[in-house]
Amino acid sequence: MLQRYWFGDVDEQGCRAAGTDPAALAKRAAALRTGMESYVPIDWETARDCGVVRTREEYIDLLRAVCIALAREKIAVSYQARDVELLQMVRMLDELDNVINLLQERAAEWYQVTTPSFSRKYRSLPARKMLGIIQRGARGGLGDVAGEIDRLAGVRSRLMREVSSRADEVLPNVSALIGGLVAARLLSRAGGLAALARMPGSTIQVLGSERALFSHLRAGTPPPKHGIIFQHRRVHNAPREVRGRVARVLAAKLAIAARLDYYRGEAVPEFIKEAQARIDEAGVVA
Repeated sequence: MLQRYWFGDVDEQGCRAAGTDPAALAKRAAALRTGMESYVPIDWETARDCGVVRTREEYIDLLRAVCIALAREKIAVSYQARDVELLQMVRMLDELDNVINLLQERAAEWYQVTTPSFSRKYRSLPARKMLGIIQRGARGGLGDVAGEIDRLAGVRSRLMREVSSRADEVLPNVSALIGGLVAARLLSRAGGLAALARMPGSTIQVLGSERALFSHLRAGTPPPKHGIIFQHRRVHNAPREVRGRVARVLAAKLAIAARLDYYRGEAVPEFIKEAQARIDEAGVVA
């Protein structure tokens, strides 16, 4: 019986080597499909008898080179996936949010030192208005910092629009149900489109509420009813008594939408229309 290995083919008549080029051997190894019920394990001497190597050290070196070539090929393929750039965009957006919020807090605390009357009211002001007050009243370094924060806020707004637009392309069905920005955040928390497509609706429903879930498991606090999907108006605008039901139905439809995005890669209008009607129906108070 013919046995195929990464370095060559072996049968009763002997061994036929497949060469010593790591790249070619990596392609061969990637294409091998061997049933374990008929697989015959071998040792390095078989590769030596085949003429591929002369010593065990050469066998290990060649095998290492083949494995590295395989890994590089898989990494290159994974970076070509449609969702890879979107993942990085969402993570950059989250980092910008953290940086801007931290800098605004520091700028406000600095401004309090020079303007004590500001200390009592700044906490209740919208961030952009507070920053405008600081820019008009501050001088020197604080004024420069406030200007840079404002510039970063503009960058964040532009990136947010780009993330939403890109999500409409990568996740057309999910985006149609919850909007591009929330869809992108779901994708980021899941770790990619393939991972999101494998998740059941129950997992998608609480994705992003890990702390509350662990608190429920450890301390017996009420279980979370929703995670990231709470950001969508259909959930957070729903009456409290039906909010859990809306989140559950929405998550179930998102699970289907993610699979459609992963396997088809295009919007399915019939599904979107039916899903939206079902979600709206779930939000009706009996």
